[in-house]
Amino acid sequence: MIEVHVARTGIANLASVLAALGRAGANPVVTDDPDRVRAADRVLLPGVGAFGAGMARLHETGLGQALVERVGEGRPTMGICLGMQLFFGASEEAPGVEGLGVVRGAVTRFTGPVRVPQLGWNEVTPEPGARFVSPGFAYFANSYRATRAPDWVACHAEHGGRFVAACERGDVLLCQFHPELSGAYGHALLSRWLAC
Repeated sequence: MIEVHVARTGIANLASVLAALGRAGANPVVTDDPDRVRAADRVLLPGVGAFGAGMARLHETGLGQALVERVGEGRPTMGICLGMQLFFGASEEAPGVEGLGVVRGAVTRFTGPVRVPQLGWNEVTPEPGARFVSPGFAYFANSYRATRAPDWVACHAEHGGRFVAACERGDVLLCQFHPELSGAYGHALLSRWLAC
C-alpha cells in the first residue's frame, strides 16, 4: 500500500483528507517531523485557515524548509487549498509574511461583484501538458486565489475572473480546490497522483 505522509499543521480538517487518501488506496501517516517529510515517498500539505498562521506553524515545526527541499528535488508532493497558497511567495491575507516561495507570485483576494468566499463547485480547465488534472468540476472553499503560476503547468477556473485552480510541475501537484470533497473527480485526481 502506498504511504502518504500528511503534514500536521494544526490548520486543516485532516479527517476528510485521510479518508479520501484511504479510499484511493493509500495509507496516510500524519506527521509534523521534518525529517520524515524529507524522507517520505509522498507528502501532502493540507490546509484550511489563515496564511499567516499556516506559515508560523511551518516555521515552528521546520516543515516549511523540508517542503521546499522536496519540491526543489521534484519529489511527489501535493498541496490542497491553503496548502497550495503557502507554496507562493506571499498573500494579501497576511501582509509582510513570506510564503515558501516555491511558486513565484502572490495570492490575492477575490475582487468584483462575486461571492466571497467562493463556496461550491466550479469548472476546472487544465492547460496542455497537465498530467494529473483533467477537465471537470471540483469543490472550492476560498477567499484568496493566485492568478499566475509562472513555470508551472496551470489549470484555471473562473470566479470574478480567471484564477489558478491548480498547478503542477513534475510530480508536484498544488490544488486550490479540495480533491477530498470533489467526489469521483477528486478520487480520480488523487489516484493519478498516487500512481506517479
